[in-house]
Amino acid sequence: MTMESGEQILLRALATISQSDPITKLLDQVKLGRMKPTDAGLKAVTSSWLGTYRKILESAGLTKQALRRLDPTPRLALLIDCGVLAEDQPDVAALRTSFNRAVVTATE
Repeated sequence: MTMESGEQILLRALATISQSDPITKLLDQVKLGRMKPTDAGLKAVTSSWLGTYRKILESAGLTKQALRRLDPTPRLALLIDCGVLAEDQPDVAALRTSFNRAVVTATE
């Protein structure tokens, strides 16, 4: 059994996050008016995605460079701007905290 390289860990993290990403799957539906930002299904997908994102960030093995590529800030901003997430939502704060903690403890 071999150890995963930093690039392999990053690629696996990106794939896992993108599988449940509400931006690629559902945000267009909100923009087109086919789905409301408050839709229960969208909220469930978004909540699951936030949890998955946090788990990835809290897992060991991500370098500072990898974390820069995984920074959730732009995605959170887009979801907040569209009304899918709220700036003061506990899940949003938890994801930001996890990211900041991961950056502080990561290796170069």
